Amino acid sequence: MPDKCPPCEAGLPPWLATFADLMSLLMCFFVLLLSFATVDAVRFKKMAESMKDAFGVQREVPAAEIVMGVSVIKQEWSPSVSEQAAITEIRQETSPEQHENLKMQDGDGDAEKQQEPQEPAPPSPEQLREIERQQAIDAAKAAIEKDLAEQFADLQEALDLEVDEGLVVLEREEGSIIVRVQEKGSFGSGSARLDPAFHEVMDRISSVLAKKPGKITVAGHTDNIPINTGRFRSNWELSSARAVTVLHSLLRNPEIAEDRVVVQGLADTKPVVDNDSPQNRAKNRRVEMILTRAIDENLDDLEDLETERPGGEQ
Repeated sequence: MPDKCPPCEAGLPPWLATFADLMSLLMCFFVLLLSFATVDAVRFKKMAESMKDAFGVQREVPAAEIVMGVSVIKQEWSPSVSEQAAITEIRQETSPEQHENLKMQDGDGDAEKQQEPQEPAPPSPEQLREIERQQAIDAAKAAIEKDLAEQFADLQEALDLEVDEGLVVLEREEGSIIVRVQEKGSFGSGSARLDPAFHEVMDRISSVLAKKPGKITVAGHTDNIPINTGRFRSNWELSSARAVTVLHSLLRNPEIAEDRVVVQGLADTKPVVDNDSPQNRAKNRRVEMILTRAIDENLDDLEDLETERPGGEQ
């Protein structure tokens, strides 16, 4: 019989194969870490795009809808102390101009392109007439306020003594002047006869009121104490009679036209203060001359503005 082969030498232990595989994997891992530590910007960007599509973290969008956000891949990687990589942050950026150009290249720009601002259309004839009318109204208001301010200053100067003594009260309101003649010094108690010395005061008042146009309302007022005499059955008749007396004193000035004046008798319906004391009741016994200026007085040409236009157009 031939001789048997000698026994083979014992091989490597079985665990060594597993250990070798583990070492290979560790080497690959550290090589990968080393490659990340020194990033090539171009290769990293290509890898990021491939991984983005592979993992499905972002949907594919048309070129006209380029996302302007930040890439989902880790922007910074520094496993060891080393020099800063060429690019530490990858962003997908699109300027508004590039975005608009891209839309136009895809055929979508024409539909969404904003129109250039157009010049406003010229005003119509109706709008021009309304503008002119408003300008005329504003000018008339300014002229009225100027006239009233001048008249009020003239009244203050003419009635300075009477105002100090409390015989006359002057008030200025928007569009009007109120000259309030108190009963004291002008009328006797329960009488509608004007004190003769007060006619000189009325002459000064009428001279100022005659300088400018405007409606003059003469209103008589009483307190709330009823009156019943042989001449006056009630405060209505007394207040009306006093207002008429003041009216006749005003009309002594021929420069005041009668159609400018209106007379009112208001009795105790409009007190300036409560009738709860003799002093307050004395304040309510009065005659008021109210000069009112209307805008239409200074807009006599408004009808012409409605029918005439520059250049002779009718």
